[in-house]
Amino acid sequence: MPITDLAILITFWLLMAASASLPRGWQRLWEKTAADWLLDLCGLGIQGIVIPALQVGLLYQGLKSLLPQLAGSLFISPPISFLICFVLVDYAYYWNHRWLHSIAWHLHKVHHTVTQLDVLSSSRNSLWSSFFILYLWIHTLVIYLLHDPSGYLWGISLTAMLDLWRHSQLGPSPKSWQYRLLSPWLILPQDHALRPAHHHDSNFGANLKVWDSLHGTVQHAVHFPKKLGIKTTLTFWQKLLYPFETR
Repeated sequence: MPITDLAILITFWLLMAASASLPRGWQRLWEKTAADWLLDLCGLGIQGIVIPALQVGLLYQGLKSLLPQLAGSLFISPPISFLICFVLVDYAYYWNHRWLHSIAWHLHKVHHTVTQLDVLSSSRNSLWSSFFILYLWIHTLVIYLLHDPSGYLWGISLTAMLDLWRHSQLGPSPKSWQYRLLSPWLILPQDHALRPAHHHDSNFGANLKVWDSLHGTVQHAVHFPKKLGIKTTLTFWQKLLYPFETR
């Protein structure tokens, strides 16, 4: 297992353990319905197994067959490729996320049906909705082009680790130095939690808050919202397979 993947796996279990240690942490997990567990675990399987396998086994090999001359043709130092992933791709994701909240809301709204924050909820989506997130396509292409993709891979891993953290209840205390240091530029768990609490027009960035500040979509959160989850008439099977509400 590559060290970057191992870092994500370790972060996942550390966050799960830390979340369970919170007051009522274990109780919150037990209170999740069977449908919620299935949705989250199916999403985890898609994003953690199916999509990586597709990236390596189909997309990468397809590029290798179609454009063999471009493999490893981009000579960029690892620190710069890290910044390309963590900053530039993050900006592209900002617009991808805004698109999912406007034109393609039906493809994304299942993610906002979570009623409590935990690490597993980061993967909640319909089975095929994740294929409309640009990470699937752009990461494979950039890794294929880079002569040394190590820095870019660390950018992917850090983004994934922050995404797991953002979907937890482990945000820094508003009175802490960590909050004062991170809040101006990083999307925190309490910032991210605003959107499942019916705020669909703010905090679209994945890593950096600067994009939302730049485009007027930032909404700072000091505390976690008391209630999460949008109202929907979707059944479990609709959420999983066909997230379109009928009138």
